[in-house]
Amino acid sequence: MEKIHKKPLFGVIGGSGLYEIKALTNRRWVHVDSPFGAASDDLLFGELHGEEIVFLPRHGRGHRIPPSRINYRANIDVLKRVGVESIVSVSAVGSLKEDLHPGDFVLVDQFIDRTFAREKSFFDVGLVAHVSMAQPVCSFLGNALAKAAEGLGMRFVRGGTYLTMEGPQFSTRAESLLYRQWGCDVIGMTNMPEAKLAREAELCYATVAMVTDYDCWHESHEAVSVDQIVAVLRRNAEHAGALIVNLVEVLKSCADTCVAGCRSALDNAIITPPEARDPEMVKKLDAVAGRVLRRG
Repeated sequence: MEKIHKKPLFGVIGGSGLYEIKALTNRRWVHVDSPFGAASDDLLFGELHGEEIVFLPRHGRGHRIPPSRINYRANIDVLKRVGVESIVSVSAVGSLKEDLHPGDFVLVDQFIDRTFAREKSFFDVGLVAHVSMAQPVCSFLGNALAKAAEGLGMRFVRGGTYLTMEGPQFSTRAESLLYRQWGCDVIGMTNMPEAKLAREAELCYATVAMVTDYDCWHESHEAVSVDQIVAVLRRNAEHAGALIVNLVEVLKSCADTCVAGCRSALDNAIITPPEARDPEMVKKLDAVAGRVLRRG
């Protein structure tokens, strides 16, 4: 696989409300094909602080794609294909904790995957691999995000568990109360299998969860109108844009030294020996797993 850019790129996946980064200069939309089908949209290339970054709107421009129909595999594949090595995922979520208020940001470090209708792995019959997901978020990126948020004086929480539900419907109250008993902090519909696929693609990955409302467990929150939630969503998107701008500045000032093992996740993960691998699968995984497949 020949990368479009030789220099490693920083990527951003934008969720509900974040469909572009307004501060980007020298912007251009680029279509990239994937063997896993169509990505959510073209990739937006641009510059922040003199650094080129890549942005992908998870739901497509105009929010056309519901959570269960997002082609998560294609999204991660096209980002890896153009040379992205680190991804920050920005997502709107509901709060499952009294002290996580609408407008707060949570730098998630754990996930519970309750989805059931999505393709969750790049690997399949003919080429089997099992990656570790014990620590699903890159500590290097998490530290950089925390520093960027502190520099802006943002209200944020470091660490938390994101429960990913299938959707598109929201939870019943019984489900919401159950997730609170499990100790979950926020709930959303999009970060799984995204985080799993990023790990299979050996990408550093971190999530910024933007709280828009309390989930339905919070009985007194029922009086909040849709207009109020949309207003929070818009403010969150503005703050997320500012966070990304500051994050790029932070990343410029520190060595890109991931010690979490994200970029070597496949070293001992592929089980199928070279002589038993399906050539078509090997070809399909040229971007995702080319580093290890080429060495045999």
